[in-house]
Amino acid sequence: MASSHLAHGVHPVSLDVENLTITFMRPRPRLSIWAPKGTSEQQLSSHRILDDLNIRIPHCSLTAILGASGSGKTSLLNAMAGRFRGNGIESSGQILYNKSLKPCRFRMAYLVQTDGLLPSLTVRETLWYAAGLRAAYVKSSQEHMELVDSVIQELNLEGCADTVIGDDRRGCSGGEKRRVSLGVQLLANPSVLFCDEATTGLDATNAYGLTQALKRLTSKGRTIVGTFHQPRSEIWSLFDRVVILAQGSLIYSGPMDECVGYFTRLGHPLPSLVNPAEFVIDLAAIDSRTHQLHRATNARVETLKGAWKLDRVADTSKVWEASITSNDIKILPQEDTVSRFVREVKFQTARTFKTTLRDRMGLLGIAIEVLVISLITGWIFINLDESLSGIRSREGGLYAAPGFQGYIILVFEVFRLSDEIKLFDREREDGVVGVWSFLLSRRLAKLFLEDLPVPLIFSVIYYFMAGFRREAAQFFVFFVIMVLGQYLAVTFAMLCVCISREVATSSLLANTNYTLQTMCSGFIIQSNQIPMYVRWLKYVAYAWFTNGALYTNEFLAHTDNPYGRFYDCPYPGGAENSQCRPYTGLFIMDSLGFPTESWLWRPILILVGFTLAFNFGAAVALHLVRPGVSGLIREPLSKDESKVINTASNAASNAATKSSRPIGITLQDFNLSIYKRRTPFTKPSRIPILKNVNSTFDAGVLNVILGPSGSGKTSLLNTMAQRLPDGLMQYHVAGGRMVLGGSIASKELITSLTSYVCQDDNALLPSLTVRETLRFAALLRLPTWMSIDDKIQRSEDVLRKLGLTECADTRIGNAIIKGISGGEKRRCTIAVQILTDPKILFLDEPTSGLDAYTATSIIEVLEELAKEGRTIVLTIHQASFKLFEHFSTILLLARGGHQIYGGNRKDILPYLSKLGYECPSATNPADYVIDTVADRCDADGEIRLQRLIAQWTNREAAQDSIPGQSAAAMTPAELGSLKRSMAPLYISLPLILKRSMINLQRDIQAVLARTTQVIAFSVIITLFFAPLKTDYNSIQSRMGLIQEVIGVYFIGMLQNLAIYPTEMMVFNRECEDLVYSPEAFLLEYTILEIPFEISISLLFALLAGLATGFARSVQVFFVVAYNCFCIVNCGESVAIIFNTLFEHTAFAVNVTSALLSIALLLAGIVSIHLSPFLDWMNYLSPGKWAVGNLAPYHLRGLRLDCDENQRLDNGVCPLETGEDVLRLYGLDYDPELYLLALGVCMIVYRLVAYLVLKLKKAEFLKG
Repeated sequence: MASSHLAHGVHPVSLDVENLTITFMRPRPRLSIWAPKGTSEQQLSSHRILDDLNIRIPHCSLTAILGASGSGKTSLLNAMAGRFRGNGIESSGQILYNKSLKPCRFRMAYLVQTDGLLPSLTVRETLWYAAGLRAAYVKSSQEHMELVDSVIQELNLEGCADTVIGDDRRGCSGGEKRRVSLGVQLLANPSVLFCDEATTGLDATNAYGLTQALKRLTSKGRTIVGTFHQPRSEIWSLFDRVVILAQGSLIYSGPMDECVGYFTRLGHPLPSLVNPAEFVIDLAAIDSRTHQLHRATNARVETLKGAWKLDRVADTSKVWEASITSNDIKILPQEDTVSRFVREVKFQTARTFKTTLRDRMGLLGIAIEVLVISLITGWIFINLDESLSGIRSREGGLYAAPGFQGYIILVFEVFRLSDEIKLFDREREDGVVGVWSFLLSRRLAKLFLEDLPVPLIFSVIYYFMAGFRREAAQFFVFFVIMVLGQYLAVTFAMLCVCISREVATSSLLANTNYTLQTMCSGFIIQSNQIPMYVRWLKYVAYAWFTNGALYTNEFLAHTDNPYGRFYDCPYPGGAENSQCRPYTGLFIMDSLGFPTESWLWRPILILVGFTLAFNFGAAVALHLVRPGVSGLIREPLSKDESKVINTASNAASNAATKSSRPIGITLQDFNLSIYKRRTPFTKPSRIPILKNVNSTFDAGVLNVILGPSGSGKTSLLNTMAQRLPDGLMQYHVAGGRMVLGGSIASKELITSLTSYVCQDDNALLPSLTVRETLRFAALLRLPTWMSIDDKIQRSEDVLRKLGLTECADTRIGNAIIKGISGGEKRRCTIAVQILTDPKILFLDEPTSGLDAYTATSIIEVLEELAKEGRTIVLTIHQASFKLFEHFSTILLLARGGHQIYGGNRKDILPYLSKLGYECPSATNPADYVIDTVADRCDADGEIRLQRLIAQWTNREAAQDSIPGQSAAAMTPAELGSLKRSMAPLYISLPLILKRSMINLQRDIQAVLARTTQVIAFSVIITLFFAPLKTDYNSIQSRMGLIQEVIGVYFIGMLQNLAIYPTEMMVFNRECEDLVYSPEAFLLEYTILEIPFEISISLLFALLAGLATGFARSVQVFFVVAYNCFCIVNCGESVAIIFNTLFEHTAFAVNVTSALLSIALLLAGIVSIHLSPFLDWMNYLSPGKWAVGNLAPYHLRGLRLDCDENQRLDNGVCPLETGEDVLRLYGLDYDPELYLLALGVCMIVYRLVAYLVLKLKKAEFLKG
């Protein structure tokens, strides 16, 4: 049984919170554009989130923390778990564990609000690996499997045990993911378990069963503390103690059975047939919907806070301390350090190997990248000859091999790790993995999937295409160096991400490092040409040793000739002839500035040392740098905005809504199946989700879809809203009919008429406040005939209706910035959708994560909206008796998508009663209905469920029991007249531009991403190139500088990757809602992008142009700035194209990096002679046009000197003028024509990006 595996003994732990106060300190404010001048900074300096709390939690107890949304429940839980870190957080008081300040002898586990699960693993696999990392007390594989099975059974996960976790659009349901997250934490056998909204997303039956499981776990010494939003009455009875918060202060903390009596003595008796949990949460809530309610409820809460400070309930926790004896607890022996390390490495390696193998898009991206880069570079340097130009090409080819391939891997790994390291951060916070085990396991898992195959494929293709010597020893050394290059890239990427989890910062570190490596490599700048003050850097740059090893392998090693390799000299006499010296490896190594002795293995060993150093640095960074949460940020507002405005619906809007005919929805024999492919070329397998659903959803009332987790509620809602996620590997097929207003409506019309509230809150911009979010939503979404004042008034009305007044001027926040609570985010998301007064509104779990008071207020708002003639359909997991009374029609589904009932809410209990399932008088009807159709592991439960399905299926007149639509059918023309139009460009563009400017000015990481890459790049170029000389050796440096200038191509990509994916996610949601067009989005992005590009281009020209001596006139200065601007913009456009085409960011990074690398190789400096096809392809690259204008502007009129030993027999230098250099490189072009072509190329690239975006979103815009 499950209990036998989850009942291992633990150290009993009690908690004491003494005088705990937590304050979020706000840094110097960057005032919002909404704020008036003269706003006081003192008002904004701090916010007290917890105020002087004293709480006693005995061991072996289940304690519930209750309160309205934003009352400080999660903050208190974080403080007790020791998880408050970050800037701007001040705390006082103390938390004692068994009267000690340090919880050193026991394990704590923490179930956070968000589910950090790997989407590619199944439920069983997730728990298997979690057990391996957490359950050290399990020794055999048999016990391991039994433990996993027991948790699956305990949490009722049998039905989805072999289903992949998936994402927000496919895989397990939200409730199932929540239970899996809890199961992961239970496997740790903790003494103290903290649960933040453990029952959020669960139906009433599973929530009750889960709480029962938590209660059972306390019987063996565990202390469990959790926050709860809507506990049903049966769950309330399971609590041992309750802590009730209001605005960060206590109004009660003590035994559950004394709670109601305490409030009764204060004059607040519990009404009959009312859930005690809902009652006390209502007492602690402040109703902000009207000024009068706000004043009355605020006074009540202040009175309760004062009463608790004056009259504390006696602590009876001694009863609990005596409830467990030493005979009940068997403490398991501690695991030694070596065994723990081996176990962590074993399971992390196996898990990473499996998730990497299942990340088909990631592996495909790597495969495409290595094949394309190796083939194209091999093609560029194909069959190198042994002439002087061939020798120069060998130098370039050996530089390009580790340089470009290593950079692509570096960028790819930084972006991939920035996401994947979040799991490590969470597991380390849980204390189940260590730093070194994580670093080692990751490389072991990638060894045979990436770290060896990638350099092997590249080496085999590139080495032999380029025509390097077919000697086994030389090829083996080349391969070893490429393997080390792979490890250098991935280990330095790990170091960057360990220093900063922010993509903007980590990519800046990676790109700055690569620039330094390029400068020190010995190819771009001849080593002896590097200024003395930075020349020493080559000895701490792995690129210098990499190139040195490759050049030694090619030019000096594997030969007995004292002159090294001897190439095809056209003069007689061999290496002894002075005219043949340039054809010897010794001369080549000396001209490159590398040691002339054979030092092949010395740089290879040094490269090994670099990889170990990067790993060590990553370990140090992981120990020193831990992700934290910054302070709560509230934005200032004007006095006019702070006034509480009386609630009044917009008359014009309501009149328009009431005047139109209602639109009902009818489903007839509706079914849905999902087809999944294992590979793109295999036949898909069919999985039924919904089976012959018949129901009607009427306008003017609340239509509710009920059912346990996994019953298909969300899938049905997505199907009706035409928002099913289809792709190559997975697609949906719906059958039956969906009728709107008596007519069949097109997909475009349905999308136009509906609004949809998703389960998640990903469409909220974290740097905006709640008020700003709603105002912008109102200005964008409401019809154009409404005035701006009416739209703002509408946003204020909705703000109060949903109880968001208290947090109206607090930023939304994210994992880095502390913002509003999870419940407040949920209400904000709902508010955005109901602003528009849609004709049809779909809501997926709108009350999930909300307290009972707030849930009731939202349902009341939805009911008011429905009475205005709208059709509202929502899914709900847990509904209180109050909520149930608001429902009008109910569609009841069982697991597997079977319909159990569809009809009037008042008829469902009589219907079940006729079948022998009588609802007890004291039971919440919603809970009873869910309990009746919930899965049961016993035979009786299965028989009951099959009987219910059969009864509904066999009804001769099932449709008669569904409320029909009395109104006559609407014609397609009538439906079409109700279509919601998208805001025109002249309205939407200024608004989203203003919104993005506010978001940008508050997001320091976005500003850094836009500015620091080019600044750092130009500073490094200046240090290494300034001042440019005019001797013969400077030709290499001057051409190298031009190559570096076009390297800003990559910076454009990096800037885009740091910003665009987040903005694209918001645009995807708003595009689906038909808020604004792709034209508005891309114009907004471009308008914000261009000022940054202009400023950094001018700075780049100042440093890399004037300071180095590259730009010797004002004209050339602006030419350099113009080239930088165009190339960065092209890089952004390419990244836009692939980030739009592919949702898999890692895949997009790989493809984009490969294309940009090829473009730089073809530009005309690294490779001079191209095949006709590659030369034609080069016309599509901005690099060709940039090099074609930069070289003439820079070199024409330049006079070159040379040393005596460099002069020809006639006493002249081999190259005396810049024009000679241009002819040598084949770059003697008309620069003005190439400037024009570069500008045209930039415009064409952005137009292609627009077309890709437009076509990708065409399915939402046909209407």
